[in-house]
Amino acid sequence: MKLVTFFFQNKAHLGICHNDLVYPVNRLDHSLPDEIIEFLRQGNNAMNRAKELNAQILKGDYQEMAVPVSNGTLLAPVPHPSSCRDGYAFRQHVAAARRNRRVEMIPEFDEYPIFYFTNHNAIQGPGSIECMPDHFNKLDFELEASIVVGKKGRNIKAEDADDYIAGYMIMNDMSARTLQMEEMKLNLGPAKGKDFSTVIGPYLVTPDELEPYKIQAKPGHIGNNYNLSMKCWVNGKQVSEGNMGDMDWTFAEILERCAYGVDILPGDVIGSGTVGTGCFLELNGTGLLNDPNYPVQWLQDGDVVEMEIDGLGHLSNTIHAVDTDFSILALKKSAASEK
Repeated sequence: MKLVTFFFQNKAHLGICHNDLVYPVNRLDHSLPDEIIEFLRQGNNAMNRAKELNAQILKGDYQEMAVPVSNGTLLAPVPHPSSCRDGYAFRQHVAAARRNRRVEMIPEFDEYPIFYFTNHNAIQGPGSIECMPDHFNKLDFELEASIVVGKKGRNIKAEDADDYIAGYMIMNDMSARTLQMEEMKLNLGPAKGKDFSTVIGPYLVTPDELEPYKIQAKPGHIGNNYNLSMKCWVNGKQVSEGNMGDMDWTFAEILERCAYGVDILPGDVIGSGTVGTGCFLELNGTGLLNDPNYPVQWLQDGDVVEMEIDGLGHLSNTIHAVDTDFSILALKKSAASEK
């Protein structure tokens, strides 16, 4: 089942999406909430009822209730998550990024999964991403998968954690690299390098839809894993390709760490971290390591970023520059020059 948050008739509605048609669940069954967080809070009863409706939709029922996607706007499937974390699951990406900086692979990567909190109020879906001048100082995409927590839990073991996953989504963890690297010199962040936009969507895909893609977790790891091709294009040119099956740390293992001594809640969003080759920072670094004349690339005003993951859909965004010259980088330099 593909769940969406769909804006039409001046309101956002929770819907089931099939063949470019949205079926608002509250119209199909008035007992179901019209909003994703409340839907998830109602637990298995709401989810199982929605799956029953989805089965009927697949048979051709409820056509009179369907709204074409073109008649509205797909928002982030979880427009207002209760929190948003991002993991660091792909060893290939971490190893390449460290190699490009000419530092050794950090052994702690293989000891435990890590994550950071990002701005859950800056979640976006398909469409425009507005960026300030400083964001364009090495503006980057990050190709990721993500999960949505479906029920409250605490101190969950990895072997049980997949039961807490309501669904999967594409994630683009937008990154302003100069801001990120500047503040992380102080061993804190990424903060301003990340907090302006995190894109998820276009669907929340329930785990049952991914059963045909299921594969074994990597040796020594626990949890569901999926053979899902991941790709990214910028202005129609493919720049990245990986596979969700290359995750070293599974979402179950990341959830185990997230829930240690703290509640995870319905509507929490958790990203996988960047897949190998999944950002310009890594691609540029690898290119320059092999060729000092490599043409470095960063995102620019007007660029179209498209991401696709097997089974999870196609996510498209256009970069737009805010009409302002306000720069916190310039303010910092100005203050320093006056000292």
